[in-house]
Amino acid sequence: MMTLPDTYSQDEKAELERQFDKLLRCWKSRKNEQDVESVTEGFLLAANAHKDQRRRSGEPYMYHPLAVATIIAGEMGMGRTSIIAALLHDVVEDTEYTLDYVKEHFGEKVAQIVDGVTKLTNEDFDADVRSLQAETFRKVIMSMSYDIRVILVKLADRLHNMRTLGSMPHHKQLKIASETTQIYAPVAYRLGLYKVKLELDDLCLKYINPQVFESVQKQLAEVRDRKIKELEDFLAPVKSDLEKQGVKVRTMAIERNVSSVWERMVKFGMSLEEVYDVYVARIIIDCPNIEEEKVKCWETFAAFTKYYYPDNKKMRDWVSFPKTNGYSSIHAVFMNQNGNWVETQIRTERMDEIAENGFAAYWKYRDKNSTAESGLDLWMKVVKDLVKQADENHASAIEFIDSFKLDLFNDEIFVFTPNGDKMTLPKGSTVLDFAYNIHSDLGNHCVGANINKKLSPIQTELKMGDQVEIITSEHQEPQEKWFDYLATSSAKSRLKNGIKDFRKVFKDKGKTMLKEYFDHAKIDFSKQNRNTLAEKFNLANRNDLYYFVAINKIGQQDVDSVLKKNDASWSDHLMKYLTLGFVKPAQKKNGDKADENNVSGYVIATCCKPIPGDDIVAIELPGEPVQIHHPDCPEAMKLMSRYGENIVKARMQFGNDFAFLATLKVLAVNKMGFGAKLFDTITNQEKLDMQAMEMKIEGGMVVATVSVYVNNLKTLENLIDKIKKIELVKKVERIGKRS
Repeated sequence: MMTLPDTYSQDEKAELERQFDKLLRCWKSRKNEQDVESVTEGFLLAANAHKDQRRRSGEPYMYHPLAVATIIAGEMGMGRTSIIAALLHDVVEDTEYTLDYVKEHFGEKVAQIVDGVTKLTNEDFDADVRSLQAETFRKVIMSMSYDIRVILVKLADRLHNMRTLGSMPHHKQLKIASETTQIYAPVAYRLGLYKVKLELDDLCLKYINPQVFESVQKQLAEVRDRKIKELEDFLAPVKSDLEKQGVKVRTMAIERNVSSVWERMVKFGMSLEEVYDVYVARIIIDCPNIEEEKVKCWETFAAFTKYYYPDNKKMRDWVSFPKTNGYSSIHAVFMNQNGNWVETQIRTERMDEIAENGFAAYWKYRDKNSTAESGLDLWMKVVKDLVKQADENHASAIEFIDSFKLDLFNDEIFVFTPNGDKMTLPKGSTVLDFAYNIHSDLGNHCVGANINKKLSPIQTELKMGDQVEIITSEHQEPQEKWFDYLATSSAKSRLKNGIKDFRKVFKDKGKTMLKEYFDHAKIDFSKQNRNTLAEKFNLANRNDLYYFVAINKIGQQDVDSVLKKNDASWSDHLMKYLTLGFVKPAQKKNGDKADENNVSGYVIATCCKPIPGDDIVAIELPGEPVQIHHPDCPEAMKLMSRYGENIVKARMQFGNDFAFLATLKVLAVNKMGFGAKLFDTITNQEKLDMQAMEMKIEGGMVVATVSVYVNNLKTLENLIDKIKKIELVKKVERIGKRS
């Protein structure tokens, strides 16, 4: 058997052995002596393979795979195969060891998992690819579709990388954090790995917007003791009542993670003190009998109503309708003794273990005798369908990611068929999504639906608990405009196939008519000429061309105007096409307003509108000006998650050469003369140009939205301070930016 090589110091060898012992101790799943020997062999192979490698911090690289394996064993509760794959996950990618070697010594399953998490490089492709990040993620998901352990090892790898991201340069931090928040954190959520998801979210915010992270952390520390004491007082009488009835319960005061607190502050435009569910009361019931869980949870809810009034509009019943990742709880909101609303979670010990440990607990409690598919089984089935559709449609990696996020990352709703069968769909799904989800033919001929016995059109968005009866007609055919009515990629794929099949019926008729048009114009009925005509009308293929000819959307005049051209005009058209990509955008003069967005080859993003003094990220895309965003802008995170290698170092300098557009939202008590005071503050006192001001009355308050030109962040902050001093102004916030 191998031993630790001498490239490690004595202290490092001792640390490796200590970490390996920790791995064995936290490995709680079933194991025997042979399992331990196999894992030990994997550890020694990895230690030898990585013997000459160091992390940026200077530590032996081997600390990383050991940490990943420890997460797999301890935090995800996985067994021998997953642990060995975690230890070896970088061996094929970074050392001379091959996949065949791994397969020979540790078996095909370990080799498949290692292959699934191995990053792709340009050498893996015949030509340049648009996004290696996207290609690698597609490979991970495709591998996950036949073995879910691939994504678990990848998540453990990403979690440890995020925990140690501090030693990386800033542009690498932004690349990895944006990719994590866009892709890996939502995957962790879908697998029920809430602890992993929440930690990833916090670490992403820490590196993408460190000022916000530190500010929210500080605010939480200031209110923590008081809020926890308030929750303990809230839970005490209910806990006492249940214990008197012989029910064993645990109560907890839960503090939401920094990222979710910040999301709520942004979503509702509130301070931390104003967000009612920053702290959550959780009560966990000891109920060994699974069949009694629902009753016990609702009895506990009834015990709360003895002392507190519930807000029924905010009730969420995840006990009757568990989420696809297995999550179950009753979420209720009650008014406490201090007049404050309290978010309350009611669950059993089993539900709590699944909520905390996700995938591993799911397997532990799964009914092995049941033939019914679980939520996770159904989710994995959708993953496999997406992979299959992507292959059939020859989708690019970026298109695949968009489809994956569209169908599998959105919140979910439950709706019912006329027979009472439950169906899970992404939030935002429509009647047409529902129809296509049942069967392609049902979608292709759908004309509407009865939603809760009420007639509704096909584009109607479904809500939680709706009962849907699809109405069809044999005269209805799939139409292109329906793409705007669909929220799921699976339905869009079925619609695309439906349109394709429908148009094939017109092929012979359209082809015959088109040949007659060509003959009349004395034009060769060649493949090239037909393709040219199709391209002119932005048609995907010749079958579409024949369809539009058959229904008289393309006629003799169109053929003549497109194809009866002299050589000079055609060559001019070709030259224009060839040179189009080489035209440079005109440069701005110093006096021009920068809201036109192009400054010396840089585009100031209109989605987040950064100005000098803001934290920024610059992203360079092929053939386009460099885009300037705030690092936490959703569009920036989307781009960085795909083109992380294209992040460039940049900062916006202070200066007076350009004026940048910034937008403020002002909330004030409605009083005559307020608008005049606001206008005077901006134009006369601060001497700023104003692009627009809109005011509307909401009850006794007035909401003003003001767009002004400023040179830098300092100018904007001075303006905000001045507006706050206006009488009866309650709040001023910058919009178009998430901080």
